[in-house]
Amino acid sequence: MKRRNLFPALLAAFGVLAACGGAQAQTPQQVGWSNGTETVHGVLYLPAGAGAHPALVVIHEWWGLTDWVKDQAQDFARQGYVALAVDLYGGQVTSNPQTAYRLMSGLSQQRSVDTLTGAVAFLSHRKDVDPHRIGAIGWCMGGGFAAQLAIADPHLRAVVINYGELPTDRAALDHIHAAVLGNFGGLDQGITPADVHAFAATMQSLGKSINVKIYPDAGHAFQNPNNKTGYRPIDTANAKARERKFLARELHPAM
Repeated sequence: MKRRNLFPALLAAFGVLAACGGAQAQTPQQVGWSNGTETVHGVLYLPAGAGAHPALVVIHEWWGLTDWVKDQAQDFARQGYVALAVDLYGGQVTSNPQTAYRLMSGLSQQRSVDTLTGAVAFLSHRKDVDPHRIGAIGWCMGGGFAAQLAIADPHLRAVVINYGELPTDRAALDHIHAAVLGNFGGLDQGITPADVHAFAATMQSLGKSINVKIYPDAGHAFQNPNNKTGYRPIDTANAKARERKFLARELHPAM
């Protein structure tokens, strides 16, 4: 996939970013798995109770695996998911847009997708995970990779794309078997409403399960409170409610 240069839109969305942060997770587990060529890492969050739980691969923005992303994974664990927050940057985290752009641009797409499919395999082999109930969620760069993971792994059950770059190749989209939910900003200059409508139309024409919503007054990265100029708490609450209902329906058989 040819990567679009989203740097101007991302920079405009965040302006001068203050230090990313959030409450540190209380009981994370540092874990590793193979992407085929090397060992990669992430942070695992476990729900309460025994049994085979649904699971989520949690994919970070271009800033890296920040405390905010870890907080999202911890919240999913509280909702009953085994949540694996993947580190695509090998431990590097930044609050500087230029550094974030350099880190994102330096990623190999194939290696990153291999890392994510390896994360799905890692989860599927755990005794506390139901291998038939695994999904993925990502924001910004991570939203784009969530879409790519859906293409690469036909066993994925559900995917949430939050303002991530959208695949356009019809043949690639036909490989998606997961139900897809998307949340996007109407003022996003990188992933535009036209992009979202085209993606949804192609998915629908292929008979795929697709549900997208465009928030007309939101720009890129509107869910992250560290986005000092573009965070929209009301839209974020609505998007989170959509995600929660969608994932419960697709990954929790009793709900």
